Amino acid sequence: MAEEPKEEKKPEEKTEEVKKPKKRRYAVIHVYSSKNDTIITATDLSGAETLAWASGGMVVKSHREEGRPYAAMQAALRVVTNLKDKGITNVTVKIRAPGGVGLKTPGSGAQAVVRTIARTGVRIGRIEDVTPLPTDSMKRKGGRRGRRV
Repeated sequence: MAEEPKEEKKPEEKTEEVKKPKKRRYAVIHVYSSKNDTIITATDLSGAETLAWASGGMVVKSHREEGRPYAAMQAALRVVTNLKDKGITNVTVKIRAPGGVGLKTPGSGAQAVVRTIARTGVRIGRIEDVTPLPTDSMKRKGGRRGRRV
């Protein structure tokens, strides 16, 4: 009686890799857009640490071009590429105009910045307007009889 050697069956080891979900990193992009310049600053959620920043004046050579949409678009590209290098995928955009007694509408660069951020593949969660508005107590310059032209 020759016994046939029994093959021991080992439990099959699963070699499937468990895919970890991509860690979403968030940032806040502050856009200050006036008639003469556009300044873009990217911070962490608390606003305490600056991750990247650029302005229209860093991109173009002449002073009159600083507030234009092209300069704002190039500045936004700089900021977004820095954010992507740091692994940030989602942003909140806060747009600010000069405000106070002055103009309360953002300059032409603000819209170009938002459009550029959306096209680069970074997800925009929320777009807020954080222009400071006077509640009273601010007096317009020009004196009692106003500005005489």
